[in-house]
Amino acid sequence: MIDITRAEFEDLVAEALDTIPEALTTLMDNVVVMVEDDAPEPGLLGLYEGVPLTERGDTYAGYLPDRITVFRRPLQAISRTRDDLVKEVRVTVVHEIAHHFGIDDERLHELGW
Repeated sequence: MIDITRAEFEDLVAEALDTIPEALTTLMDNVVVMVEDDAPEPGLLGLYEGVPLTERGDTYAGYLPDRITVFRRPLQAISRTRDDLVKEVRVTVVHEIAHHFGIDDERLHELGW
């Protein structure tokens, strides 16, 4: 397990977000990315909560922002080195953003994520 401060972890999440192509980030709508220390259930590294872009219709208005939460301690627990943590944070961020775009876990696994 690698141990870093919450601020350092938040920087890793920001760096992971910076690797997402601008063509995709400009399409992201009404979504916030957050860091929490602990997951609500064991084994969870990240969580997307909201209405995926593919399910929003003409009546989509007035919703609170979708939430992408990245869980610090579970990701640290599965990482042996800082490089491992950087990779796992990026994979988690990409995975949760994919859910925002309406891509489910089955398709993500088919794509190698």
